[in-house]
Amino acid sequence: AKVDFFGERKQRIIIEISNAKLSTLGINTATLINILQLQNAVVKSGTFESPQERIRIEVSGRYNTLEDLREIQLRANKQDFKLGDVARVYRGYEDPPKDTVRYNGVETLLLGVSMREGGDVIALGHALDNKLIRVNQNLPVGLSFNTVTSQPKIVAHSVNDFVKSLIEALVIVLGVSLLSLGWRTGIVVAISIPIVLAGSFLVMHYFNIGLHKISLGALILALGLLVDDAIIAVEMMSSKMEQGWDRVKAASFAYSSTAMPMLTGTLVTVAGFLPIATAASSTGEYTRSIFQVSAIALIISWFAAVIFVPYLGYHLLPDYSKAPQTSKLMQWLKAKLGFKNNDNATANKNHHHDIYNTKFYETFHRIVTMCVCYRKTVILITLMLFALSILGFSKVQQQFFPDSTRLELMVDLRLTEGASYQATDEQVKKLEKWLHSWNKKHAYMEDGGLDNFVVYIGSGSPRYYLPLDIQLAHRGFAQFVVLSKTLAAREALRSDLITLFETDFPSLRASVTRLENGPPVGFPVQFRVNGHDLAKIRAISHQIADIMRANPHLANVQLGWEESSKVLKISIDQSKARLLGISSVDIANMLNGALSELTVSEFREGNELIDLVVRGPGIERAQLSRLANLMINTQSGVSVPLSQIATITSEFEEGVIWRRNRVPSISVKAHLRGSMQAPVISAQIEEKLGQIQASLPLGITIETGGAIEESAKGGASVAKGFPLFLVAVLTLLIVQLQSFSRVFLVMVTAP
Repeated sequence: AKVDFFGERKQRIIIEISNAKLSTLGINTATLINILQLQNAVVKSGTFESPQERIRIEVSGRYNTLEDLREIQLRANKQDFKLGDVARVYRGYEDPPKDTVRYNGVETLLLGVSMREGGDVIALGHALDNKLIRVNQNLPVGLSFNTVTSQPKIVAHSVNDFVKSLIEALVIVLGVSLLSLGWRTGIVVAISIPIVLAGSFLVMHYFNIGLHKISLGALILALGLLVDDAIIAVEMMSSKMEQGWDRVKAASFAYSSTAMPMLTGTLVTVAGFLPIATAASSTGEYTRSIFQVSAIALIISWFAAVIFVPYLGYHLLPDYSKAPQTSKLMQWLKAKLGFKNNDNATANKNHHHDIYNTKFYETFHRIVTMCVCYRKTVILITLMLFALSILGFSKVQQQFFPDSTRLELMVDLRLTEGASYQATDEQVKKLEKWLHSWNKKHAYMEDGGLDNFVVYIGSGSPRYYLPLDIQLAHRGFAQFVVLSKTLAAREALRSDLITLFETDFPSLRASVTRLENGPPVGFPVQFRVNGHDLAKIRAISHQIADIMRANPHLANVQLGWEESSKVLKISIDQSKARLLGISSVDIANMLNGALSELTVSEFREGNELIDLVVRGPGIERAQLSRLANLMINTQSGVSVPLSQIATITSEFEEGVIWRRNRVPSISVKAHLRGSMQAPVISAQIEEKLGQIQASLPLGITIETGGAIEESAKGGASVAKGFPLFLVAVLTLLIVQLQSFSRVFLVMVTAP
């Protein structure tokens, strides 16, 4: 496996020196930076070549220890002194950090273990579990090692679900086959299932089709289809044997009469998935294995039906030359189900009759005859039912990819563009406290409460789940991954969090989302306002937001970007600066070092490179009011305050401008409340936007985004493959039926 670290704070070698002390001693910032960089530079110093050998020449001076830094000699105003005499040199960490990770409220170093290509994720999980036991036994007091999320366990759970569905399918097929076909005939059909599945797994392995959610779902879907051919073949063989044919002739007839029609039906079914296979989109990428797995399973089921089923039927089907006797088990089952148990009594009486001379077939024959006699009425009823079904389908909520059933809940906290790390950390701790309180209340309830929660401050979660919506790094952003114990707990927490953010946390925009199954969408309901006039598109965005807030099915309505950020403008009088021998770069470096940190070189320690930074003391970095009195050292050794050579003003600027197709675009987005699907709610909002769209200024447009846009993209990419599907189906039917009227008859039955 491959291992990555998350939440690791970078080390720093910090030279902390006061601006006042620099100005008093007359040390120029540019000179100090130059000394630190030149002495530590890695420069080739040559080699000596002799007739016998080659000798490398190395010049000393690079920093190997902190003491080397403290011993650096500086000279200013005809005085010599060491760096350690005027500055504090020590080890530290990035402050404030760019990103950190917290686990259940405790600062944490997170290890992400990802499987290499071709590995076994379940075997990896077992190996990690064994390793964690050994690691925990040797950890020092105060340290703990915990599993945040385990993909091997989730995969194992999915496989168990598939096995459960497989067993259920086997039980259903066996039950139906035994009751309708008989004990031995049902066994023939049941045996074909593991044969087909084994062959499917072998071919899937050959074509590198892994077992994942989509492929497992396709296999479960195929379970109901792959027994059809086997039932047709064994029933045909059984019928001919009941009519007095011998086993070999019946088996041969089962092949010769059904092989090609079954193959055509199988290929037509496979062709039904062609639009998914040819979809050139992220939707097609996610769902392509539905076509692959279905095609493999159905084609192998055809081979099993025409080769293995006749062979199995030859050995397992009963001798129909004798009167069939119903077993005691079947007599008991039929008695429990309310059927009459007179099979054995009438077996000899009806044994030599036509197999279709039964009450069932006689009733069926009368129904078909009646439909033919009243064909106009039947066609009219059929058309009415078809129209009614289309009308009913329009009322069904539609979404290409529903939410995942995984137990994680994603909670995003987004402060203003100009927010600091400390402000984000404060809001994170506040929500952590609320989650601990919520968990205590629900830990002993039926829903089970929470397993754990992890928060990423300054960045989003790493991609531990393929469809995860990856977030951009920002000091004003934090993302919680809350793992509940049950789906009921997840939904209860989601509802409570949505209510919480409506009444609390006024300084941030929050979003509460479930994990998605398909391509990541983020907010399920979105509308984009595009245009070059920022003031107008912002005003229109607020109008749309008001309409969305009025909808009872939406929550957490917010704009993608809105707030301006504060900025201090340092307008330098370039004439004065040149007279003093100061450049804008010198002033920028001085400000950077005094207020944050200025990276000047690298400290090499073993195989690590640690940034060497210069910065002012904490008290100077904490007071913005000192900025005007910051002393700037000139080349002559004289120091002047910043206010004498520059004008300081405060302004506002756009913290970020999102563009779409090179045009500024503001997204108005919201989450769903309740069970309504996003396309339904988006359609409701679109109906109320008519007046706004009718009065839009020239150059401003409103677009619908979110789940409905992704569903439309997926549907459009799938629809492009529909002509290929039609051509394939018509070609197969024409080859098989060799009659346009028969093809038309088959096609008419589809609606």
